[in-house]
Amino acid sequence: MSNFVSSDEIRSQFSRAMSDMYRREVPQYGALLELVKEINGEVLAANPDLMRAMTRADEIDRLDVERHGAIRLGTADELATIRRLFAVMGMHPVGYYDLVGAGTPVHATAFRPIDDASLRRNPFRVFTSLLRLELIKDEALRERAEQLLARRSIFTPRTLALINLCERQGGLTRPEGEEFVREALETFRWHRQSPVDYQTYRALHDTHRLIADVVCFKGPHINHLTPRTLDIDAVQRRMPAWGISPKEIIEGPPRRHCAILLRQTSFKALEEPVDFVTAEGEASASTHTARFGEIEQRGIALTPEGRRRYDAMLAGFLASGTRHCDEALALAFAAFPDDAPTLRAQGLAYFRYEATATGKAAPRAEVEGQSVDALIAAGYLSISPIIYEDFLPVSAAGIFQSNLGSAQRQSYDGASSRVAFESALGASVHDEFALYAESEAASRREALAALGR
Repeated sequence: MSNFVSSDEIRSQFSRAMSDMYRREVPQYGALLELVKEINGEVLAANPDLMRAMTRADEIDRLDVERHGAIRLGTADELATIRRLFAVMGMHPVGYYDLVGAGTPVHATAFRPIDDASLRRNPFRVFTSLLRLELIKDEALRERAEQLLARRSIFTPRTLALINLCERQGGLTRPEGEEFVREALETFRWHRQSPVDYQTYRALHDTHRLIADVVCFKGPHINHLTPRTLDIDAVQRRMPAWGISPKEIIEGPPRRHCAILLRQTSFKALEEPVDFVTAEGEASASTHTARFGEIEQRGIALTPEGRRRYDAMLAGFLASGTRHCDEALALAFAAFPDDAPTLRAQGLAYFRYEATATGKAAPRAEVEGQSVDALIAAGYLSISPIIYEDFLPVSAAGIFQSNLGSAQRQSYDGASSRVAFESALGASVHDEFALYAESEAASRREALAALGR
């Protein structure tokens, strides 16, 4: 019998440690957690059907621990090593996100668990961006940024040793796993002391604030952590009363009866003191603005056809130049079905199937030969939404931009470069649609087997 601790347990320990650290670094994040907890409790108390459905789907336990974070890396080596680090925690790269078209010089993936059991245990995700240095037009400034990134090491020697050990022996013991969590946390810690001079910081900042955030610090400090709420509109309304200043709009689809994909909002980025070095090696005090708190509400995952329709409606709304408000957004998506049966019938969303008690007790003759639709209509099968575990490029860019300032909106010439990203990553990213389709198919097989099919 293996004496290795599970990657799920290491991930849970790490996400708790990350949340505790960020709460100490950004106290408003703690207030945000309390607000989200309060609203989630109210929603569940007012909606017993939702409570039962989430309990049946093992969603209640994961709701309290669910977080996603975001980091920004500067080099291919950093990205390749972070992939190995997250693999120790059972997190794998899913999806490719190109944010260049939205005026942000990065492309990204999301590291997360990919099997249903691990997602139920703890669905911790980290949206991980890689800076595209080739998009810095000033050649001298680009070379300076490359030199600064080449000099830094964002992982402790012991973290690298434990990653190697895990890969060599196929896992980590409990003491090794606990040490790994302590060491890996150092990569994501905020450092007030910058290794660069203020003039360099200012030049990179004026090119794009995100570039300065990546290049001018000792490591990829976690720039936000995100709890999941069941009512993001209520969170948005109540944030000011809790002393939290929200961004102006909620990113993503409009409020709906049957929530789809992902809606996000955040509190505005904090201005934090930073000590830059001078030519004499002394500290020069200034500030930097990048880190913030974010909240998300997750809905059902859409199929490729569902995403095609969603993206087309979103593109039409953005092209119209209509002011982004709740009413206008709802009108733009009015034609998108807003109930689970229609979404399933039209093949727009993914569902999990389960044999009901009635179905399990039914004579086999009543089950044999019936279509899935007929079994659902008879009450022998039930369906529940498969939660969307990933991200939306437009929303991610919108969150970034809202915390970088409107003056930072820029146009870049770089084309999408998934091949280059995967080369830097050292692996292919998983196709999120394939993962959802397999979860749906596996649940359908299990449900039919439970009916004796």
